[in-house]
Amino acid sequence: MTTPPQGRATEDTWMFPPTEGWSFDQVKHLELPFDWELVDGVIATRGQTNVWHNEVRDGIAGALKAARTQPYRVLNEQCVIVDDRNVAKPDVIVYDPGNLNLLTTPCIPVSKLALVVEVVSPGSRRADRVSKPALFAGAKVPCYWRVELDRDGKLAVHEYWLNADTHSYIPAPMHPVHHDKLVTEVPFPVEIDLNALLEF
Repeated sequence: MTTPPQGRATEDTWMFPPTEGWSFDQVKHLELPFDWELVDGVIATRGQTNVWHNEVRDGIAGALKAARTQPYRVLNEQCVIVDDRNVAKPDVIVYDPGNLNLLTTPCIPVSKLALVVEVVSPGSRRADRVSKPALFAGAKVPCYWRVELDRDGKLAVHEYWLNADTHSYIPAPMHPVHHDKLVTEVPFPVEIDLNALLEF
C-alpha cells in the first residue's frame, strides 16, 4: 500500500505556501480558475493579455515554426521547469525535443530551451524586463527576445545573447534592437516582418 503524497496544495491552501515554498510536485495537480506560474515557490497569477499581444505572440511563433531547422520545435504558452520551485510559462519557446517523451512530458526542462520570447503587456513589464531574463539567463538559456511596442506604436524586438561567463544576457552585438524587420542567425536563421505582425 502506498502512502499518499503529503503536503500537496489544494484549491483552498495554494495561497499559503510553506516556509520553503511550494514545489512543482505539490502544485502541478491544481485546477485553478486562472493561468499561473510558480515563482520562488509561490503561485503567481499570469495577467490577462489583449488582442495585439496574442496576435504578435502567435505571429512570432508562426514565423519561427516556418523557419525552424532540425532538431528544434516551437511552442507558445508551454510551461517550463527551471527548477523545483520555479515553473514559468513563456509566450514562445524554441526547444530541442531530443530524449523527451512528448506524450508524457508535462513541462519542458529549461535545459532543452534555445530561445525564450516574451511579449510585454501592461501587467508583465517588470517580469519580462527584469525577473524573467535573470531567471532564464541563470538557467543558461542561450537567447532571449523581449518584444514590445515603442512610443510610435511599432514593434521593437530586443535580442539578447547569453554571456556564458556571467550567466547574464547581453544585447546581441550586431543587432540589439530590431525595428521593421527582425533578421538573426540564432538559434537558426529567421526573418520576421515586424510591421506585418500588427496588420490586423
